[in-house]
Amino acid sequence: MIVTIMKFGGTSVGSAEALKRVAKIIIEKDGGKVVVVSAMSGITNFLIGTMENGFKDPEGAAKLFYDRHMDVAEKLFEGKALESYKKDLNERLGLMKKLMLDGEAQKDPYFEDLFISQGERFSSLTLAHLIRTMGFESVALTSEEAGIFAEGRPLNGTADLDKTSLKINMVVKPMLQNGIIPVISGYYGVTDNGKVLTFGRGGSDYAAAAIGNAMNASSVEIWTDVNGFMSADPRVVPNAKTIKEMNYSEAGELAYFGAKVLHPRTIEPVRRKHIPLWIKNSYDPSNCGTVIHNLSRRSDNKLLKSVAMKVDLSIITVSAADIAYRPIIVARIVEKLADAGVAVYAISTSLSTIAFLIHNLDVKQTLKNLNLLDSKDIERIDVKSNVALVCAVGDSLLSYQGFSGDVFGAVKEVGANVEMISEGASDVSLNFVVPTDSVTDVVKVLHQKFIVGEGI
Repeated sequence: MIVTIMKFGGTSVGSAEALKRVAKIIIEKDGGKVVVVSAMSGITNFLIGTMENGFKDPEGAAKLFYDRHMDVAEKLFEGKALESYKKDLNERLGLMKKLMLDGEAQKDPYFEDLFISQGERFSSLTLAHLIRTMGFESVALTSEEAGIFAEGRPLNGTADLDKTSLKINMVVKPMLQNGIIPVISGYYGVTDNGKVLTFGRGGSDYAAAAIGNAMNASSVEIWTDVNGFMSADPRVVPNAKTIKEMNYSEAGELAYFGAKVLHPRTIEPVRRKHIPLWIKNSYDPSNCGTVIHNLSRRSDNKLLKSVAMKVDLSIITVSAADIAYRPIIVARIVEKLADAGVAVYAISTSLSTIAFLIHNLDVKQTLKNLNLLDSKDIERIDVKSNVALVCAVGDSLLSYQGFSGDVFGAVKEVGANVEMISEGASDVSLNFVVPTDSVTDVVKVLHQKFIVGEGI
């Protein structure tokens, strides 16, 4: 059986009109379909705000949550269908209310994961009910019920693909064989002892990829509100175009270093099984979108496919005498970064320094951890803020002589200083850091020269 995993993001399920459009896309798809959904747009932020406010008004929060979903439901259902939906909605809402009132549960390190993942449990319910009103069998499943397993630290889970495969195929596969369309809550999995563990913002993409891996799916489709990966951010470069085809490495680099189309960890589960990954627009379903797979041909004879940028970053530079000859010091520094749980976007070393590129929000905790190092080993720690990362992506960039020189020549044209360079770790990307106030000019000139213009 052809099996397609179809994931729909928050804007795609954020209104009655959007849900009708999504349901139509689903029922018109041939073969077996497994649907994965994010929370309705704005709901996760609402839940985070409610929690950060200390659950001061649980009844008021529950009413706002209920009203948002019922406002949509009343435009979708009537009669018995509406009553059936209300019953299921109230059952799940009752469980959510208990969480807001349970002070003991709120002490659990995994409580935040549990509470902020409530939105997906309701959007999956709404969509499954809608599909049923259109004459098709559908069941809403939580990640716990479907069998998405995860491991790791709170708010930063990793899918356990082997365990997920075992349970998904026991629970979900028989549904497909019986013509049922399962609608699964994305964004999180569960640990071996039943604790909810989220995959980070945008984690429903990753959950869909994990399910695709588990079921050896024919393809995974990520339905969003854009036509796919773009050659640049259209807000920065108005003439940016959709990229029709990419390989896994190119897409992974773009997702990690700034393109917000896809959760960066989505690539690995599908890459392992050579499953094609499609990025498509639920508002324009006839658009071909972007396909990501093993092989990618250079389009229009352009070496560069896309230029992405990531802002709000800082460079942390640790100085220590002869650090290049003292690997134990490097190991201790890296260990402190790991303890802080920060994402490192680039690393650069010299004889006596090692520099890391991290998000501004991680600077405080990183410095706190690094200051725990022995002062005999560390001479000083410097921070340079207001920098941004530029990621130039294309197939086999490093095999073309002079490409880096041409790129940095273009950067010089706009008067930008290169603060840090990361090259060689990947043959599909050239990454470098410039001041934040120069980054848009850099992206524009690279896009013009190497994507719109003659390129290389």
